[in-house]
Amino acid sequence: MRTIADINDKINRHCVVVWTIEELKARVVEAGVTQAATEVDVVTTGTFEPMESSGAILNLGHTDPPIKIRQCWLDGVPAYSGFGAVDLYLGATQVAESSDGEEMRERGGGYVIQDLIAGKPVHLRAVGQVTDCYPRASFETTITRDTINQFYLFNPRNLYQNFIVGVNGGDRPLFTYLGPLQPRLGNAVYSNPGAIAPLFNDPDLNLIGIGTRIFLGGGIGYVAWEGTQHFPLQKRLPNRTPIGPAATLALIGDAKQMDARWVRGCYFKSYGPSLMLGVGIPLPVLNEEVVARCAVQDQDLVAPIVDFSIPRRVRPIFGLVSYAQLKSGRIGIDGKSVRVAPLASIYLSRQVAIELKQWIEAGKFLLSEPVAPIPANQTFLSQDAWGSQIAID
Repeated sequence: MRTIADINDKINRHCVVVWTIEELKARVVEAGVTQAATEVDVVTTGTFEPMESSGAILNLGHTDPPIKIRQCWLDGVPAYSGFGAVDLYLGATQVAESSDGEEMRERGGGYVIQDLIAGKPVHLRAVGQVTDCYPRASFETTITRDTINQFYLFNPRNLYQNFIVGVNGGDRPLFTYLGPLQPRLGNAVYSNPGAIAPLFNDPDLNLIGIGTRIFLGGGIGYVAWEGTQHFPLQKRLPNRTPIGPAATLALIGDAKQMDARWVRGCYFKSYGPSLMLGVGIPLPVLNEEVVARCAVQDQDLVAPIVDFSIPRRVRPIFGLVSYAQLKSGRIGIDGKSVRVAPLASIYLSRQVAIELKQWIEAGKFLLSEPVAPIPANQTFLSQDAWGSQIAID
């Protein structure tokens, strides 16, 4: 029905029709899939949620005399420096250290990334490996995003297509990557924003591939690769949406163009720091099937309820629950009514989709053809802690 080139031509002529994913779903309910598909060119999706497998690449530029950095701290947060002389990778969940080497768990890499994006100064301390071509042994300065060369996010795993609901069936509080879980099923926490999330609306990744242009942290980014722990072979419902964690994407984008409103450091009590990140993906309406997939509602999507009180990789599951039930604020588990809350901001997820829509309508954002598909048959491997042990008779 359409091509991406057709849609980009309409964007350039400012006559493109763009709907947010919620506007599309409402129109389908009102007029049906076929009619909606004739009316819209692009559908925008969005999410704003914790994405801890994220980080930033920085290039500082060379000092005089030059230094080959092998240890480095940004506002007390260690950055990885094992490649290049003045290249760094700052992980979002890396924990700050005090002057005596003690960890300061409430301050982490995500906060430093947010500060740099916001234009704030960041203290840098580096220790070098002295060589003939890199004679400097140490370096200390203050940097901003404008005083360094490259500064871009490169996130190995973002945008889980689906995730779990965390609960605690034990008798003591647990502090997890989903936040605090109260004992005896005192609460439940979920992460994915449900039917407005990007990958639920393209379940087989027919539209999204390597090279897809996206909204990343308030700037323009791209899908770089499959994400770590990418598992497209997860069991799926007849509507092709997965029943648990499935596809993931690796994302990249210029952090100098981003907005700290959409990239925020955060901290999970007694667990550690992370990063809240806004990501939006435009879905080109190439045919009616695209609209049919995007019409999925929260009652059509499910997630597994996982008990974190069992400290194993494979934990007990209390069954599946729909996102409509999750968003009601209460779910039933073993006859008990349990209060539930999202980690994702539903409001800000909507705002991502709205802002991306505005960019496209204003001609500031063109769609891109993927250069390669995301693998559809990737298996998921785990490490067996006992596998390397030698049996002793």
